[in-house]
Order: sequence, then C-alpha cells, then structure tokens
Amino acid sequence: MAVATAKIKTPKPRHKLLKMESWWGVLWVLPSLLAVMIFVYGFIGWTARVSVSAWKGLLADYTFVGGDNFTALASDPRFEIDLQNTAIFTVVFVLGCLFIGLGLAILLDKGIRGEGFYRSLFLFPMAISFIVTGVVWRWLMNPAQGDRLSGLNLLFDKIGLDFLINSWHATPTWGIAAVALPAVWQMSGYTMALYLAGLRAVPDSLREAARVDGASELQVYRKVIMPLIRPVTLSALIILGHISLKVFDLIIALAGKQVALDVPATYMWTTTFDGFFFGRGAAIGMVLLFSVAILVIPYLWFTLRQERDL
Repeated sequence: MAVATAKIKTPKPRHKLLKMESWWGVLWVLPSLLAVMIFVYGFIGWTARVSVSAWKGLLADYTFVGGDNFTALASDPRFEIDLQNTAIFTVVFVLGCLFIGLGLAILLDKGIRGEGFYRSLFLFPMAISFIVTGVVWRWLMNPAQGDRLSGLNLLFDKIGLDFLINSWHATPTWGIAAVALPAVWQMSGYTMALYLAGLRAVPDSLREAARVDGASELQVYRKVIMPLIRPVTLSALIILGHISLKVFDLIIALAGKQVALDVPATYMWTTTFDGFFFGRGAAIGMVLLFSVAILVIPYLWFTLRQERDL
C-alpha cells in the first residue's frame, strides 16, 4: 500500500524576510528621495554655481568670478540696510512671540474655564498665510493722518489715546519693527502651543515639592519650571529665527518694495527678477542659506546628542 507524502513548505529564513522588507521600504521612499535630491539639493547646488558666476541679463553666463558677488554685497549700502532691518525684525518678532506665547501658555495651564475655545482662538491666526495677514494689517496700520485716519489710529483717536497714533511702518529706521507686529500676532499662538505642551509635561509633584519648601509661585516658575522647559524655548527660538531670516511675503503684502523696509529676501527678488543680476541674487540666496544653517545645524546637533544620551 503506497503512502502519499505531502510536500512541506519550509519558511524563508528571517534574515531574508527582513532584507526583502528593507528593499520594499527603499522602493516606497525612493520617489520622495529623488524629488528632494533634485528639487532641494539639486537647486541649492545650481544656486551655488550661479552665485559664483558673472550672470547678468536674460542670457545665462556661467563665467566663474569667484567671490566677487559676495564681496560686492559686503560693500553694498542697501545690503547693510537689509541686515539692520533683519536684526530689528528678528528681535521684535522672536522676543514678542516668546513672551506672549509663554504668558498665554501659563494662563491656560491654570485650567481656566473654556480652555479649548481659547486655545483654538489663539492658534487660529497660524492658519492664515502671511499674505492675508499682510493685507489685513496694511489697513490696520494705515499711516495716514488727519481726516484720513483708519484702522488702529482711528481706534486710538476714538478712545482718547491720541499719543498712540503713529506712522507705523512709514516711520524711518524703526518702521520694520511695526512690520514685525503682524508676525507676532500670527505666531504667538504657535509658541503658546509649544510652551503649553512643555508646561503640561512638568510633573505636579515637582511643583508641590517646591511650594512645600516655601517657594513662591514666581520662584516655582523661575527655579523649577523654566529650566525644565528650556528645550521648548530653544526649539521655539530656532523656528522663529528661521522664519524671521527668510520673511518675504508679509513685507511685500504689507508695505510693498520699500527700500526702508528692505530685507535680504526682498532684495534678492528685486535684484534677480527686476534687475536681472542673477549672479548677485543667487549670492544673496546663499547668504540666507548660510544664515539659516547657522541656526539649524547647532540645534540638530544638540537634539541628536540628547537622543544619543537617552
């Protein structure tokens, strides 16, 4: 009597399965990887090549001129105005967002009634683009005087606060500080969300222990809470600093192409597309890239080091 023997399939070795899964993972991310390599790093490389060329005019000219474009920027009075405006904008924007965001987060952390509503209310401006913000605040900060008062100046006039009426972004030297106010309004809610998450991560036991030891509420925040949420402050500082360095759309929508309110991004646009100085425009773009890298790279190094120490 013949006995039928069934074939038993032997499972593939585990290392082969893992190898197949890793290859499938590579295939899935390959389109995105190629897109990033071409449209991000490829364009950065092309911009770097143009920045050291003599390209001026509509016809491409890749004649190598070394650092001449960067040297010309260093002695350009308009670029000095750009750097000064960027510094003022950054200080007002970053400090305003940090202080207002932290204050709102502390208030919400107290567990006030209707917290969800206030949280959504403060975060809503972030859903608006800088273009829309600039258009709205252009009316709010209308510098017109006399019978043509409107926006905030008209409000100050109606409620008897005439001393607050000013020319806003039309003010010489400090007009760029007024341009930073809409940016503070838009990004304070985002900073609030970062700080609120950090505050909620601080154990209540630490706060109670400090209070039992006789610490006042101010000392609890200064000695216990603020040191613990220092990474949140660093993250907010990097993100806000990155935004301030490359601000463009808000200024264009609010004030247009005014030299008094010029920043590197707007100068790059006018140099490249209005003046057709493509070499110098690319050089400004590389300066912006290096400026952002100075902020981001130390932050990434700090983050990776913390993850490695965990």
